[in-house]
Parts: sequence; structure tokens; C-alpha cells
Amino acid sequence: MLDALVGLGVSLPVLAAPMAGGPTSAELVAAAARAGSLGFIAGGYKTAYELAAQVRAAREQTDRFGVNLFAPNPVPVNLAEYTSYRDRLGPEADRRKVAIPEVPVEDDDLWHDKVDLLVSDPVPVVTFTFAIPERAAIDALRAAGSLLVQTVTSPEEAARAADAGLDALIVQGWAAGGHSGTLNPSKPPVRRSLAELVGRVRDRVQLPIIAAGGLDTRQRVSEVIAAGAEVAAVGTALLLATEAGTSTPYRAALARPDPGPTVLTRAFTGRPARAIPNAFVRAHHEHAPIGYPALHHLTSPLRRAAAAAHDPEGISLWAGENYRSTRPGPVSVILEELASDL
Repeated sequence: MLDALVGLGVSLPVLAAPMAGGPTSAELVAAAARAGSLGFIAGGYKTAYELAAQVRAAREQTDRFGVNLFAPNPVPVNLAEYTSYRDRLGPEADRRKVAIPEVPVEDDDLWHDKVDLLVSDPVPVVTFTFAIPERAAIDALRAAGSLLVQTVTSPEEAARAADAGLDALIVQGWAAGGHSGTLNPSKPPVRRSLAELVGRVRDRVQLPIIAAGGLDTRQRVSEVIAAGAEVAAVGTALLLATEAGTSTPYRAALARPDPGPTVLTRAFTGRPARAIPNAFVRAHHEHAPIGYPALHHLTSPLRRAAAAAHDPEGISLWAGENYRSTRPGPVSVILEELASDL
């Protein structure tokens, strides 16, 4: 992995992780490349057309970047539980004057369209989250020349990725912000340090490792490299970066007085995801069923309306456990500081 990254021109061993929903902009990806790092366009929740547009925007500034895709791993929601949760959200939908789906929407995030795009218009690195892709997709993307990297959250998942023929791993720790990459959404990741998890994965498989999750200081970055990771990746640390596409209410929430520890919640999407607690989480965390992507589509209109109203209490404030140390500044300065002990 390290040799492959060096071959791409990567000299800074702290990468910019993909953040779906807006924070990862083409400008952030390009800024990471200029710093000697590597950024990843977040392909989740986009159409192939939208993804192609962001790939073009990034390519106008750099040829060193990757793309992250949500590989299909649907967890159909129980209809009775969906209906109960929808009824619970009804008053909020009325207040925000939006319609929410009467019946569950189940889809694959336009997976095949995006794979076809990246086969016809290859990028250097493609990463996968939520599931291990089928063999046909792996073979097609590898034939197109892309390095293929799988997100895992346990040694067992790492072994499955190795058996499937992936080139490298993103080992995502419990403290990571946003969606957990667990292959089994009904079983949240075990709470352990990222360095320990990297060591356990290194003992199980020989694939190169990118460590991610809760890396807010140069000391933590050094720890995961010492534990066996080739490079690190950070997301939450870049949420306030000058070049990030983080929305105004999201930035305001990160800058306000401490709202408390993050919560691993299904409230927004039906998959476990780490977020800063806000009014939506406090009201619905305990009642949300498992069911992805049905709950994502159910709550999307509410989140869009809250974002349009600049209301941080109704949006998904994805953030890692150590979000309190997130500071504004250029991407290059943030990444270089995190890598300064290596």
C-alpha cells in the first residue's frame, strides 16, 4: 500500500477520509493532494451523474484522489417498526412542512451505475464501505487500474476482505464519526482503542492498513502507525477546514459550547453512526429501528429542511468521539500537524 501511494506521489502519511453529505468537497480533495496527501470523494448518496461531476471538479485540480462507494448491504426494515417510527416523526414533518415516505424505500445507492462510471473513467483508488463488493465489481474496477480498499471494523471482517481479494484495508475504529463501516449493522463495533484494533487486524491478515477513527492528535496518529498501520486517515479533524464543504449550521454546532459526548445512533439512517447529540438524536435515538436505507430515506426530507433553515438541531452532526479538538484552518496545516511526529 505504501509503495502504491508513493507511486501516486503521496508523501504525507495522513489521508483525508471521505465524508458523505457535503463536507468532502473537490476543493478539500485538491488541497489534500497539494499537501502531499490523498483525499477521497464521497460517492455515497450521489447519483452517478453527481459523482461524475465531482470527479471532474477534482480532476481539474489534481489527478491524485480516490472515490469511496457505499457497497450494497441493505437491511430491510420491519414494516411495523418503520410505521411506528414514521408516526413518531410525523409531528416534526408537519412542523417543517415536508412529506416523508409512507412506505419504506429500499435501494442500493445506484451501486451499479457508480461502478460503471469508475470502470469507464477510472480513479487511482476506490474504497468500499458497508459491504464487500461482489466479485464482478472487484474484477472490473481492478482491470480499470484502481487500487481497491475495503473498510473493516474487526479482525473477522478483515479476513473476509482478504479472502475476497481486496488490495488493502481501512481499519475503522469505534470512535470514528459518521457511519460505522461494520458489515453487520445489527452488531455495533467493539469498544477498543484503534491501536489495539490495528494490532489485532495485523495479526490476522497481511494486507496493508489505513487506520481511521478518532485520530485527533499527532500522538494518536503515531500510535496507530506504531501498531502496524502504513498510513492514517482523518475525517472529523477536517470538518472545520477552510476547504471543507461543511454547512453553516454544522460548523456552528462544532463551534458551540460542549453539547456532550457523541452517540452511536440509528436515529437518522437505521445504521449505527456516530453523531454529536442534538434535539433530533435526543428525541428519537431510543426509538429508531434498524433498517438501512429505509430510515435514511425516511429522515432525509427532515434533515434537508433543517439544513435549509440553518437549524443544527435537526441535521445529522456526524463527528468522531474526539470532535472537541476540531479546529478551523487550511487542510494542509491540519494534515501536516497530525503527521508531525512521524
